Amino acid sequence: QRQMCIRDRTVVISNPLGEDFSIMRTLPLNGMLTSLSTNYNRRNKNVKLYELATVYIPSDNEEELPTESVDFTLGFFGDGDFFTMKGVVEEFFEKIGMHEKEKYDPDAGKTYLHPGRQANIIYDGKVVGYLGEIHPEVADAYGIGERAYVAVIDMPEILPLSLIHI
Repeated sequence: QRQMCIRDRTVVISNPLGEDFSIMRTLPLNGMLTSLSTNYNRRNKNVKLYELATVYIPSDNEEELPTESVDFTLGFFGDGDFFTMKGVVEEFFEKIGMHEKEKYDPDAGKTYLHPGRQANIIYDGKVVGYLGEIHPEVADAYGIGERAYVAVIDMPEILPLSLIHI
């Protein structure tokens, strides 16, 4: 609950290049949805994309710098559904050495995802990301004319749990 509130706040850039660049992103989805939209409008079929995106979480203390985090974002439209994306997440976890069974909490509460087709991803008792179908109104706003799915994985949360060491 608290994480959702924090990510609703933004970090304002004091000297932006323009209005479109006046805040630092707190969610990685704009870039992914823009890329899915571009592919949809170019009539590409069965598009599957990924992105590593830096997001900035504001501190409760306005004097402190925001926390930087890297999110691994997956997105697709075409062949597949919610369970396809769930399988991709599970295979990713398996490949990086996270062999315990993940759990899913359907009460993710993401307003930009379809209310009945979303879940937080829970691993070792921690929320490490979420997945779901993009809400139809959001997909429409981006010009994506079919069901699209995303998963967002919090890399700082999963790296200590994996076999990958940086």
